[in-house]
Amino acid sequence: MTALEKPTPPASTVAVALLSLAVGIVLADSAIVTLALPSILRELDAEVSEVAWVLTGFNLVLALAAVPAAKLCTRGAAGYTGAVGLVAFATASAGCALAGTLEVLIIARVGQAIGGALVIASCLELLVAASHDERRGAARWAAAGVAGSAIGPVVGGLMTAAISWQSIFIIQVPLVLLALPVALRLRSSVERQDGPSDRPDIPANLALALISAALTAALFLLVLLIVEGWRRSPALAAVTVSAIPLAAVAAGALVRTLRAGSRAEAIAGSILVGGGLACLGLLPDANPAWTIPAQVLVGLGLGLTVDSLTRSALADRVPRALHGGWTIAARHGGIVVGLVILTPIFTSDLKDAQRPAQEAIAAQVLDSDLPASSKLKLANGLGAQLEAENGRVPDLDIAFEKAQLPKEQTARAEALEVRLDDQLERAATRAFRSAFLAAAVLALLAILPALFLREKATRE
Repeated sequence: MTALEKPTPPASTVAVALLSLAVGIVLADSAIVTLALPSILRELDAEVSEVAWVLTGFNLVLALAAVPAAKLCTRGAAGYTGAVGLVAFATASAGCALAGTLEVLIIARVGQAIGGALVIASCLELLVAASHDERRGAARWAAAGVAGSAIGPVVGGLMTAAISWQSIFIIQVPLVLLALPVALRLRSSVERQDGPSDRPDIPANLALALISAALTAALFLLVLLIVEGWRRSPALAAVTVSAIPLAAVAAGALVRTLRAGSRAEAIAGSILVGGGLACLGLLPDANPAWTIPAQVLVGLGLGLTVDSLTRSALADRVPRALHGGWTIAARHGGIVVGLVILTPIFTSDLKDAQRPAQEAIAAQVLDSDLPASSKLKLANGLGAQLEAENGRVPDLDIAFEKAQLPKEQTARAEALEVRLDDQLERAATRAFRSAFLAAAVLALLAILPALFLREKATRE
């Protein structure tokens, strides 16, 4: 070999890992605050419909910015674009951590989305450059996105429980900046992609949008049900919803073994997601353990659909970055559609369930074996607590503590509180039922465009 001949350099493990981490963090942000929403809701004194914009704002802007960001990368500027995006995302993450009002938090989330769009679009090109293989680099980019989306709620919930919701954003700042030197070092390795652009893969992107809309129920509504509806801790909720990412990882291994093809994987995955969401809509009671089998179905479906649909959307299409941008726009546009459709359904059902719940609670108090004076104190306190929560599932502990019943009535009062909590949990479970079933329909609708996927993409 002469001095002028240079071998193809091996893939940089560190560079691939750091770029994949950046993609995972950005896409985790679409759902990482889900388990923190109840804490944000109470700390910033907001309603569920308002706090949902912490998710909606991020996903809407990311969907709108993904394609323009990708077009920048097709001009050979992926390194600089990625560096700017990483700094912008980190800065906005710090802004989220410092936000003192819901409005400021939402604005900072929009900044995160703009920076995140630049990061995701550029990292597709940078991962291909770092891997020295187009197929392998694109596969790593897609896998990092799936992992981030699935693991996000778990990480967010554990950090909220252990530290605070602000810690979710603080930790992102140094982690995403680890990829900054890599982006700058690889800037000259990305080629300009001139020439006409292929049309987006409509079936794959439409299926991605529908399945993402459906997954909103598993990554958003399920968390609200466990934490707000059933009054379980964010830590318990985080452990519970870890079933989804674990199943998604298992699905990835299954895909590599079976190699069934994108069409078969997408259809099977849509059925699994739809079936899992339907099971969540038909829970027998408020025990989080009942959600595990349903979550496993959803996680398997997530692992099958998102990866196969992304591969199908990117296969044989140029410029690569632009079509990566279309997949991100489809996914996060779908999340927004899911939030827009599902949030009004469950908030309306929750408010509709409030009056029957109040009447049932009043009946339970009247039928209890407490003295009349204690019943009156509790009835007034419980009524005030229900009104103060304004549509949310109330914490009855507050009313019982304020009643200050005599010690000899403690055992009877505790038994009554258990019955009332059970009444509220059943009401909350019913209130989320329609939204889960609607999400199941969205997942099954993804089967229709999946039928038109190109099988050529599945045999690469």
